Amino acid sequence: MDRQFALIALAASTAAAVLAAPLGAAPARKPAARPGATRPVPPPAPLGDTVRVTMTTELGPIELELDHKHAPITVANFVRYVDARRLDGMTFYRAMKLKWGDQPNGLVQTGLRGVATKLFKPIAHEPTSQTGILHKAGTLSMARWAPGTATSDFSILLSDLNGLDADPTSTDPDRQAGFAAFGHVVGGMDVVRRIWDSPVSPTSGEGALKGQMLEPPIKVLTVRRSADQVAASAPAVP
Repeated sequence: MDRQFALIALAASTAAAVLAAPLGAAPARKPAARPGATRPVPPPAPLGDTVRVTMTTELGPIELELDHKHAPITVANFVRYVDARRLDGMTFYRAMKLKWGDQPNGLVQTGLRGVATKLFKPIAHEPTSQTGILHKAGTLSMARWAPGTATSDFSILLSDLNGLDADPTSTDPDRQAGFAAFGHVVGGMDVVRRIWDSPVSPTSGEGALKGQMLEPPIKVLTVRRSADQVAASAPAVP
């Protein structure tokens, strides 16, 4: 199996000093709102040990649980894309269907492939030997070329693929690094299976990706943090 496949602000706070008006003075008038003025954007909800995300696809919803406690860099990067709504409209474009082993065996892949204007900077690599998150069925794993090149694209595994885990004993630097797993599917694996079962083009794709490109790709409508989780982490209003 080709190891190089693409597996896939802090809001500023202000304090207003309230001065007591002299006795009998007329109340101060509020300054008129400037044309085009908008309310400041509230800061994003803080990240706990785990983060729940709903990915709504045209085939149905997929519920994700991201392991922020063990893969903080990777999860913070993923949530940054979610909160910026940059993943809305992306597609599942690849289904790797391995012919060996128990079926289904392989993965599906999604992300901002070919949309460079929406990408944030690549992130540092978090190997499985560091996070302890192994590549089992339902695992989320970042796509990359060399370690440290991951941006938005990621895969969902249909089966255990321990060959993607870091192997510190290997003499191959790529196998030493492995791929960065950062969470797992907690609902909607039937939708993931339907994506994996979708038709692929026999000719599209280059190299190891040939014959793995979904045709047509499956659209992701929205990707959002759990509303309950965001509400629970919001600060109380006095």
